[in-house]
Amino acid sequence: MRNILVIGSGKSTSYLIQYFLERAEREDLFLTVGDLNVKNAEKLLNGHPRSKAITLDIFNQESREKAIKASDIVVSMLPARFHIEAAKDCLKLGKPMVTASYVSKEMQALDEEAKSKGLVFMNEIGVDPGIDHMSAMRVIDEIRDKGGNIILFESFCGGLVAPESDNNLWNYKFTWNPRNVVVAGQGGAAKFLQEGTYKYIPYNRLFRRTEFLEIDGYGRFEAYANRDSLKYQSVYGLDDVKTLYRGTMRRVGFSRAWNMFVQLGMTDDSYTIDDSENMSYRDFVNAFLPYSPTDSVELKFRHQLKIDQDDIVWDKLEELDIFSPTKMVGLKRATPAQILQKILMDKWTLDQEDKDMLVMYHKFGYELDGKKHQIDSTMVCIGEDQTYTAMAKTVGLPVAIATLSILNGKITTPGVQIPIRKEVYSPILKELETHNIVFKDKVVPYLGYNSLNI
Repeated sequence: MRNILVIGSGKSTSYLIQYFLERAEREDLFLTVGDLNVKNAEKLLNGHPRSKAITLDIFNQESREKAIKASDIVVSMLPARFHIEAAKDCLKLGKPMVTASYVSKEMQALDEEAKSKGLVFMNEIGVDPGIDHMSAMRVIDEIRDKGGNIILFESFCGGLVAPESDNNLWNYKFTWNPRNVVVAGQGGAAKFLQEGTYKYIPYNRLFRRTEFLEIDGYGRFEAYANRDSLKYQSVYGLDDVKTLYRGTMRRVGFSRAWNMFVQLGMTDDSYTIDDSENMSYRDFVNAFLPYSPTDSVELKFRHQLKIDQDDIVWDKLEELDIFSPTKMVGLKRATPAQILQKILMDKWTLDQEDKDMLVMYHKFGYELDGKKHQIDSTMVCIGEDQTYTAMAKTVGLPVAIATLSILNGKITTPGVQIPIRKEVYSPILKELETHNIVFKDKVVPYLGYNSLNI
């Protein structure tokens, strides 16, 4: 029997665990899921005879090494900063490893030793990063195989609420880590290439310079720039590309309204608010506005941000109850970002019957035989419920497929890596299609850099 150790049983593991359990008999697998809190793991395992849940503290060396030693392969579904603890043990004990997270400097530093020991350390094999790499390289390689030269690549992804569950004015609910939404874009200017020129968007302008996208059957979206669109330029072999842009997708109108919070400073996570636990939501908003002995908080807010009375942005703000004098922050020494997150979670948490949606969109511009061409490639995945979400499906399934492929000797190239080689991405994408994670490619007239705002 071959033993798979999954460390962590959070929201992204439902499909991952289901995939292994469905194949446990046929593939002769035994699944161990380790977590500090085993209740969720036990729920997902549901008493399957080829599985067990164990208490595992990633910082407890003895229990961590014991679990890894007993496994044939390790899947870490922990937050990215914790992978390295398991990775060092995997090197020492000779175990391959899979994660969905970005390759950190600490992980990359293990590459040579992993290669010397013949170990596969597969990273960035979730959705973004993961499916974005694989689906992009599929089309890029197809274009190159027929002699084309890539001149434009744009890539967008968004975790959103499904249309049937879209019932607020923001057209948005949290489908992943709320904190990441609140602090998105901070820590430096967004950087990308436009027609051969480096472009930068500072944080205070990020949400007012958006690109518009159309997806057949799902309507119009907007996207704001990711912090570093050039991170994968050389990795994808796009050193000569003229336009390279990666962005995060939202429904049209979200970014303009979100920019109100940015301009006031409510997304700042660098300092704490005095007496925050005793503040009402109204007090919190007022803390960022000028003093006036006569004007209301609402009036000051309107004047400060120049919001007209009939502006839909105002309706969006009121929908969040941010001017409530009775709803309390209740967080001690909280940062503005933490308080804003709490306010938003009151309204943007998915209801039990809600479904989420994962949307991905790539644009490829290329030259072939003296002419310019464009391919648009899109994927939409709708979740089933609050356990089997689109986010869990698109993160967990590629991780699971890659894990079994390594275990079965189909992926053998050792070292710290991401899934950009054809022998890795081609079979994984093919199997994802059987789970209705399908990209639709469409040839369209070449439009170049398609944005009036950027």
